[in-house]
Amino acid sequence: MAERLLFDEHNRVELRALGAGGAVVVIPVGATEQHGPHLPVGTDWWHAEHVARGAAARASAAGVSVVVTPTLPFGSSPHHLPFGGTISLPTTTYYDVLVAILESLVTDGFRRLFLVNGHGGNHELIQIAARDVALRHPVIAVAGSWWNIAWDVLVEAGAGDVGRLPGHAGGFETSVVQAMRPDLPLGELPAARTADAAPADPRRFSPLVRTEVHDYWGSIEGFSDAPVRASAEAGRRYLDVSIAELARRIEALAATPLPG
Repeated sequence: MAERLLFDEHNRVELRALGAGGAVVVIPVGATEQHGPHLPVGTDWWHAEHVARGAAARASAAGVSVVVTPTLPFGSSPHHLPFGGTISLPTTTYYDVLVAILESLVTDGFRRLFLVNGHGGNHELIQIAARDVALRHPVIAVAGSWWNIAWDVLVEAGAGDVGRLPGHAGGFETSVVQAMRPDLPLGELPAARTADAAPADPRRFSPLVRTEVHDYWGSIEGFSDAPVRASAEAGRRYLDVSIAELARRIEALAATPLPG
């Protein structure tokens, strides 16, 4: 078991031994993009990193060999570019970056790979990248958005009560940022938008049918629901249950026999 959880704090000899020993490598990915007039643009990669590191620490304490890579702070965010404050990779470029990261880790000797996502625009792409790498190599590749992994426990914790789950820069994400960064002054929390997003299906993040409408994000002013409903107390609760659920998934991956 690695006492140091961060990939970048190990040398190449240690990392080679971890990979050969079957360690789980966790790769947090997020985005740098506008989050309404009130949240920092680093929101998505901050909470991906926070949950991934917290879950890895919990799994490590349970005896799992696990390391966490540096967080990828850029994602697929072209729908937010018109607002400013956004750094986005084109869809195909982002997919290529994900595959390159995963295949680098496979070359390093890791065979249990876990992508933990913090941005809705990355959701499908991380899954396709994980699938394609597992088709080419004798590995187990898992990919999920952290709120989707923890969906059931988040619903039980009342995460849907403050707005859409996960929404974008609404009650849920604002609560999470307030919990993670109580030191950071936020902009004034909007109470409502001119247009209201459809409520989330409490059973799943992704709908059975996907519909895309040109300039949808512009029509809802770049955030999905009322941030004013957020609270740091609620955010701490959401993060705690999500970290515990992700840790269980890491432990399950560590216990899964490798192919071949």
